[in-house]
Amino acid sequence: MTPTRAIAIQKRLASLVQKRPPHGTLRFVAGVDAAFSSDEQHCIAAVVLWDVHERAVVEQQIAIRRLTFPYIPGLLSFREAAAVIAALRKLHTYPDVLLYDGNGFAHPRRFGSACHIGVLANLPTIGCAKSRLIGSHAEPSRKRGSSTPLVDDGQVIGSVLRTQDGVRPVYVSIGHRMDVLAAERIVLQSAPRYRLPEPLRLADQLARRECRRGSAAASTIASARCTRSGAARSMPSKPSPRVSPCR
Repeated sequence: MTPTRAIAIQKRLASLVQKRPPHGTLRFVAGVDAAFSSDEQHCIAAVVLWDVHERAVVEQQIAIRRLTFPYIPGLLSFREAAAVIAALRKLHTYPDVLLYDGNGFAHPRRFGSACHIGVLANLPTIGCAKSRLIGSHAEPSRKRGSSTPLVDDGQVIGSVLRTQDGVRPVYVSIGHRMDVLAAERIVLQSAPRYRLPEPLRLADQLARRECRRGSAAASTIASARCTRSGAARSMPSKPSPRVSPCR
């Protein structure tokens, strides 16, 4: 797929995003994060299902898929979607809402990764980014729960939300079947102690562990190959793509 084709798909699918309050009880929040192998051959998606009421992990899943699209800012979902959807399909408990590490409506074409995954999964979805992609905003007060609108070209595209007293805010935007007020509420409910919502923080850790595990396995494979060949002092063999160390 070419970048031009990907942009055309974004523009077409953007019309499917539903900007409305979610229905029902949103108890099970699935935090979604993605990492990439250092050789840029694989995407590792991590999903952690978090029970907001019990403040506990229900389950977690990992999926790894070969990358078929280059790194292009604004088109990250075309690198991540296959692995993310595969990880979501492994869940035994159906999530009430997805909390995606990235932007949703706060995107130049109003269709960031959280929107793309939300539309594909047809689930209420929130984008929660650690940094601003586009837009401008005033600084929220330093108290937990304070927020200011994130605005681009005269349109409110999200909010800048302080999840803990005095910490840097996060950038919240709708992904699908969601509105900003509900998104802020769910992010705060999911962030009882740290800046990042707990399911996202744990998904990030899970993806990093998978990277470290892959790196260690790659080193073991290379060492074993050298030993078998009697070439312990030679250059290590190239790691298997399945266990490529991540950046």
